[in-house]
Amino acid sequence: MTNHVTTKWLGDMAFESTNPAGTLKIDASPEDGGKGEGLRPKALMLSAVAGCSGLDVASLIKKMKLDVDDFVIEIDAELTEEHPKYYHEVTVEYHFHGADLDEKKLQRAVDLSVEKYCGVMEMFRQFAKMNIKTFFHHS
Repeated sequence: MTNHVTTKWLGDMAFESTNPAGTLKIDASPEDGGKGEGLRPKALMLSAVAGCSGLDVASLIKKMKLDVDDFVIEIDAELTEEHPKYYHEVTVEYHFHGADLDEKKLQRAVDLSVEKYCGVMEMFRQFAKMNIKTFFHHS
């Protein structure tokens, strides 16, 4: 299977990138010569990890018929000091909120995504130390 993305320069430091499901704008921050009117490429990589794993976990929540009021993924990532700067350590936090959380099954859903299903997570493991944390917020 092949994915195709087209990214067109809009002038200055801005680009428009189209993937099979939609279009997004990429731009550099003002301190890097852009206008700050688009998403940042490295941060998009973190969104890709969260989206990939989040889709896995959401699917498993549905399959397991788990009761979850809210589900948030927070990611912090450290860049190397030298160029080319890349993420060398990434912390992914899964936050589940609800009155009747099945912690064991939710942790299993996270583990399945992290260890088996999420291809973006696997790509990240090739260049970064991945720290995975799960939090249960009972309401």
